[in-house]
Amino acid sequence: MKELAERIIAEGIDLGGGILKVDSFLNHQVDPILLFHCGKALAGYFYQHAPTKILTAEISGIAPALMAGLELGIPVVYARKHKPITMANGVFLATAPSHTKGGEITLMVSGDFLKPNDRVLVIDDFLASGETIVALARLVKAARATLIGFGAVIEKAFEGGREKLKPWGVPVFALSRILSMDSGKITVEES
Repeated sequence: MKELAERIIAEGIDLGGGILKVDSFLNHQVDPILLFHCGKALAGYFYQHAPTKILTAEISGIAPALMAGLELGIPVVYARKHKPITMANGVFLATAPSHTKGGEITLMVSGDFLKPNDRVLVIDDFLASGETIVALARLVKAARATLIGFGAVIEKAFEGGREKLKPWGVPVFALSRILSMDSGKITVEES
């Protein structure tokens, strides 16, 4: 996606240690037009797999997932990191290490919103090590729903996350792939 690749190159900042800061359009301040286009592209790729729900992780995955859900006309469920009082019974839990948070995160989804008859598309802002996306896939499996694919706005190809997703046997699609981040230079491949 050319528009996204241009924004990554123009505004992305390599913070070292594999951390890419894209706060100006994706992770803190959100560019709704760019994310609308990202959602359309993700929805277009996965439309043929007939998803009935999208699952993402709060908070940064919500914007692209919501835009894809809008395009597909399906609900978006986001895994919570903290259990609210309203989430009483039938909760699915998964944990994952978080590179940016510097520790383990817990993801939880109410059983009210993931059912065995659902066909679930997992979407997140980044595909890096793959740990968060795999945790989301484990939530889908725990709900006995059908996983139909993984989508990401940005893939950091050099972190090997795509390899961790292969055993799930579903399509993996990223709108832009970061091939390297060396000495502050970000090399991007468009999808």
